[in-house]
Amino acid sequence: MLRILTLAVALFATPLAAQDRAQMQRQFEGWLGKTVWPQARKAGVSRGTFDAAFSGVQLNFKIPGLRFPGAKVATGGQAEFRSPARYFREQNLAATARIGKGLAGKYSATLAQIERKTGVPGRILLSIWGRESGFGRVKIPHNVFEVLGTRAFFSEGTYMTSELVGALQVAQEGHVPVGNMKSSWAGALGQPQMMPRSFLAYAADGNGDRKSDIWRSEADTLASIANFLAVHEWQRGRDWGFEVVVPASVSCALEGPDNTRKIRDWERMGITRVGGKAFPANERSKSGSLLMPAGRFGPAFIVTPNFYVIKRYNRSDAYALYVGHSGDRIQYGVGPFKTKWVGTDKMLRTDVAALQRGLEKRGFDVGGADGLPGFKTRRSIGKWQEQNGQNPTCFPSTSLVKAAGR
Repeated sequence: MLRILTLAVALFATPLAAQDRAQMQRQFEGWLGKTVWPQARKAGVSRGTFDAAFSGVQLNFKIPGLRFPGAKVATGGQAEFRSPARYFREQNLAATARIGKGLAGKYSATLAQIERKTGVPGRILLSIWGRESGFGRVKIPHNVFEVLGTRAFFSEGTYMTSELVGALQVAQEGHVPVGNMKSSWAGALGQPQMMPRSFLAYAADGNGDRKSDIWRSEADTLASIANFLAVHEWQRGRDWGFEVVVPASVSCALEGPDNTRKIRDWERMGITRVGGKAFPANERSKSGSLLMPAGRFGPAFIVTPNFYVIKRYNRSDAYALYVGHSGDRIQYGVGPFKTKWVGTDKMLRTDVAALQRGLEKRGFDVGGADGLPGFKTRRSIGKWQEQNGQNPTCFPSTSLVKAAGR
């Protein structure tokens, strides 16, 4: 950050004037030459590719979340903590299923070929494709070198710079013309929204042209998603999970991938599939974990290791659940979750973080006080409630913040 330190003192908390932006642009261009080019050359990027990538590229001060000298820092509000229920809007799930069903027929041969090779079901690939880019219908218009260049220039760590070099390597390999390498505001590429280094590691050729064009080729997009999941050990022949009923006799504090049991053992404890369905015979002797993303205030699931493979694509329980559930809708025509999402207290992430810190002081492992209640936080809440004679809900509330967040 020494490259902008002198400007930081003079400009912080004041609007950037045109001459200040021009000075930053000059510093940016110098940084590209002194810092990025040596790393790119070492990674096998030619000077021609480098110059083509950054031809006309300017710092983009409109990138969301960008922190730069002179940026106005919002002080009047705090981030709201949102219940998982808001992630699963029925109109969105229904639209994903409707479009996905049509595309399942259109790309049936491609999906079947990919599943034979990787073991990943087509419904999962379609669901991720739909979630990431609306099946390629969402515009991804940004210049990846502008986005990642700006983010890397203003960042303190090395992550964004390594992704910027990765984008240059993608261009060097010739999968797509430099001008067509479009990304999101985060720098994620193409229809499956892969960061450049993920592209280099997992992108695949789905149409046999020896390229991996995840911007314009649906086959390459689907093959690339499948390859990512397969490399991360998708278990062929297994499902992702099942919605279940968890009786009061089974504690919600048993949630988590480190509390796996054979599915038949969960059955013996009284857990049943919704609607009276039986667990598939081939699943009962295999491992599963309890997932209760809203504690006792929403649906519960027994999930297989494949659920956590989906989480490698996006490290969110809600994301993986959305993918699995909408995939089931695409292939099997299932309806909404059987158990309703119940309204929870309106809270700020700072409130949740205070609760997490209070639990940490009491010796609970909440997975970090970040204001986001993952499974470690949820089950810690349940354990604290049990220790204090309460019926465990395993989910944050305003009363819990007052009682345990001190």
